[in-house]
Amino acid sequence: MKTYLSIGCMSGTSLDGLDLVACRFTTDQAWKFEIVKAVTIPYSHKWINKLSKAAELNALEFALMHNEFGKFIGKQVADFCSDLHAAPDLVSSHGHTIFHQPHKKLTVQIGNGAQIAAATGLPTACDFRSLDVALKGQGAPLVPIGDELLFGEYELCLNLGGIANVSFRENDERKAFDICPVNMAFNHFTKELGYEYDLDGNLGRTGVVQEELLSLLNSLEFYQHTGPKSLGREWFEEEFLPLILSFQLEPKDVLRTLYEHISDQLTFSVDQYPKGKILITGGGAHNVFLIELFSEKTKHKTIVPSAQIIDFKEAIIFAFLGVLRLRNEINCLKSVTGANRNHSGGVIYLP
Repeated sequence: MKTYLSIGCMSGTSLDGLDLVACRFTTDQAWKFEIVKAVTIPYSHKWINKLSKAAELNALEFALMHNEFGKFIGKQVADFCSDLHAAPDLVSSHGHTIFHQPHKKLTVQIGNGAQIAAATGLPTACDFRSLDVALKGQGAPLVPIGDELLFGEYELCLNLGGIANVSFRENDERKAFDICPVNMAFNHFTKELGYEYDLDGNLGRTGVVQEELLSLLNSLEFYQHTGPKSLGREWFEEEFLPLILSFQLEPKDVLRTLYEHISDQLTFSVDQYPKGKILITGGGAHNVFLIELFSEKTKHKTIVPSAQIIDFKEAIIFAFLGVLRLRNEINCLKSVTGANRNHSGGVIYLP
């Protein structure tokens, strides 16, 4: 039996903060995991501003920020590891996505792994998406290999982060795709009301559904595509957001319409597959109103796990992706991303 202690680092599009998890993975005939420690480090207003505007920087400013964010992650990881009883085998960092345009063979996650390795003194795996995009894949989602090997008892795994994605087995293959914006959309409009996020969906409950906007949102071209597909902030800002803003609605009515739209899209996406148990994780799993709406609409049995799994599942799986990369084993599936082949993605820096 082989054991690895891996540090997973995840920064999502909703800009909630940096998720860190120390996870012990063991393998004999099957993979098992144990969470040793987990924490979310909220971003300061400075970092929220920097990350949200990074796409506007010039080349030199962007390169400097890539290094700066790597140093930041490295310091947080070093502090996080200071009281662990055993030295980690590696750090595995998703980074923070700034550009995701797979149709242009482009995906960029900042947070220089070399800086993380230098700050922690630990082997660091990062840049998990670039090889897949070079192999003509979407570069996303990457969590399905973890769904397959760590959470295989569920027929479907639904992640409600900045963007929703789902993974499942079909014809003996793992399949997955991005569904729609979730917290990225909610947070944009809750901030107009003076809140960072919509606690339990209480703000959205008070609004009124705008039926014409709902119909247009549900008709967006992205939702008509099948097969491997992924979303990024660019699509949200260029197609999704302008449509909503054109209606000039009160923020609470926008939110209520978004709840209906998102629960519709989640249901349309998962109900085409045989009835089963669906594991719901990510920050959106805490949103009581969203889960109520989705649970009423879907035919599946919805399972909301412990808060620790809800909040840290992606970080756990990125810790696992790094272990697979260290072992030079497949951590990205062509059946999920549409790439030319299965592969072991990621770059490893040895300090």
